[in-house]
Amino acid sequence: MATSLITKSLSDLISERRSVRKYDPTYKISKEEINDILKEAIKAPSSSNLQPWRFIVIQDEEVKKELRSIANNQEQVETASAVIAVIGDKEMYKSVEKVYRSAYEAGYMDEGSMNRLIENTNNTYPHAPEEILKNIASFDAGLVSMQLMLIAKDRGYDTVPMGGFNKEQFARKFDLPERFFPVVLIPLGKAAAPAHNTTRLPLDDVLIDFI
Repeated sequence: MATSLITKSLSDLISERRSVRKYDPTYKISKEEINDILKEAIKAPSSSNLQPWRFIVIQDEEVKKELRSIANNQEQVETASAVIAVIGDKEMYKSVEKVYRSAYEAGYMDEGSMNRLIENTNNTYPHAPEEILKNIASFDAGLVSMQLMLIAKDRGYDTVPMGGFNKEQFARKFDLPERFFPVVLIPLGKAAAPAHNTTRLPLDDVLIDFI
């Protein structure tokens, strides 16, 4: 089991994380450690704290082979120790009572605040257009995905976010209910070759203004 690199700063992790596409197929990460990584990742923020992310963790070798064909034959899907599929939930508001009652029972809010937040959510989210709900879920899935990748790097593992796969085929393969949709695949494992370095546009090119 890899140990957390507790001496690393967040700045170090951000600088050192790279998208790795060559993995050691013999290296295996335990289910228990993947669970630990996910438990940390889901502390990410989300809209109205509705946490519209779900996960499918794929470690079975035969299933990874099938997934490779869905993912445009990208080898990292098959050679990584696991592939974590991040799924968005368009009906995230159906968890509202569980979310806010949990916060109330933990002492983070009073009962009146809990009831008000539940009522406001039920008056708003179910009536929003599907496109808006999907955008919210996709945005929040991005937040949890980035957090997951940094946590993995802190534990000595490598990842790559993959949007390039057939999402319709994936949904059929894993029999996703209509409310769920795949957002990104994240292979997780040990690099077998260094990632390619990349550059970023200068800040002056992307910072529109200070006002």
